[in-house]
Amino acid sequence: MRVLLVAYGSRGDVEPMLGLGTALRDLGAEVRVCAPPDFAELSADAGIPLVPLGRSLRETATKAVTGTAKPPAESLSERAARMVTATYESVVAAAEGCDAVVATGLIPAAAAARSAAEELGIRYLFVAFFPSYLPSPHHPPLAWPGRPLPPDETDNRVLWDQNAEHLNALFGAAIDTHRAAVGLPPVDDVRDHVLTDRPWLAADPLLSPWPQSADLDVVQTGAWIRPDERPLPAELEAFLDAGEPPVYVGFGSMPVREAPDVARAAVEAVRARGHRILLSRGWADLAPTDEDGDCFPVGEVNHRALFGRVAAVVHHGGAGTTTTAARAGAPQVVVPQMADQPYWAGRVAELGIGVVHEGPTLTLDSLSAALGEALTPGTRARARDLAAAIRTDGATVAAELLRNTVDPS
Repeated sequence: MRVLLVAYGSRGDVEPMLGLGTALRDLGAEVRVCAPPDFAELSADAGIPLVPLGRSLRETATKAVTGTAKPPAESLSERAARMVTATYESVVAAAEGCDAVVATGLIPAAAAARSAAEELGIRYLFVAFFPSYLPSPHHPPLAWPGRPLPPDETDNRVLWDQNAEHLNALFGAAIDTHRAAVGLPPVDDVRDHVLTDRPWLAADPLLSPWPQSADLDVVQTGAWIRPDERPLPAELEAFLDAGEPPVYVGFGSMPVREAPDVARAAVEAVRARGHRILLSRGWADLAPTDEDGDCFPVGEVNHRALFGRVAAVVHHGGAGTTTTAARAGAPQVVVPQMADQPYWAGRVAELGIGVVHEGPTLTLDSLSAALGEALTPGTRARARDLAAAIRTDGATVAAELLRNTVDPS
């Protein structure tokens, strides 16, 4: 069996795909991944070949967040058309000889992946990593940047209908124009076409349950976790051993505005609570603002090994970081910035395993207050109790399901 994994998105989209890829490879499958070039090293570490998709996502995201990007010379619809064409060309070449394409990420890219699968006559599957990407009467759709949900509308079905209309207006023409150019028929509904009537949900059922409904036949496999057996660097081990558990602060593949100010506020707030600090660089390029020995800069390390040795995890609320911290039993302070992050922040608070930071920008006072709640004995006890119930077999479940789907015999 040969499988192509397509993920046009951040690390939170790519790393779970590498988890699935590893599980598929363990079953004897040949796997490659189509993703932004930023994740070439991550993919190489997993032993899965990467086909670069588009330009550097980190560079694009950093310019957008810091306000250094030039005003776009083309409309969103025009950019979507370019993404559809470029993704299709990459995917149709990379998927040659494959039995299936599994896609996630931005709608235009996933639509192109489905077109490529149709052209090659192979199986297409879509996966979401959090429930609110998928239509349900039990929750509203994800709010798009620059297009907040109408505050006076509370009927989720109406909101999802509006969501479908919005996606059709943004991407329908670009997708249909490209499909016509490669000899494929137009689509009636962009969202339904991309998601299919049986999408997969790769999220832990305790952390992120799917509210069952008759609208969509969702297959929840559990979270796709990439195996990571790397030891922690010796310098980090020495820092951890030199005192009480520190507080980890990091924003993963999320750039932030005024990174030095954010780093300074984080360090001062953690110190105010009497703890040492692990400051993760990430795409925000966070760095210590002084030379005191209580703050240690962290690069690319094994979070699974690290989070079990910290007092709390302060993070942006990505699916992977939330799940890893929950598995480790570490209390969390979630500082959501965008996309699925408010959802994960809400789940952490509902489960009582951490708190939601007030607003997307850290200050000494705001983070100190949030840490005061997260570091209580009750929160730590709930986090430890829940950790034992988090499933670790999601990628294996999905790999076996995919094998049975592609080859029922």
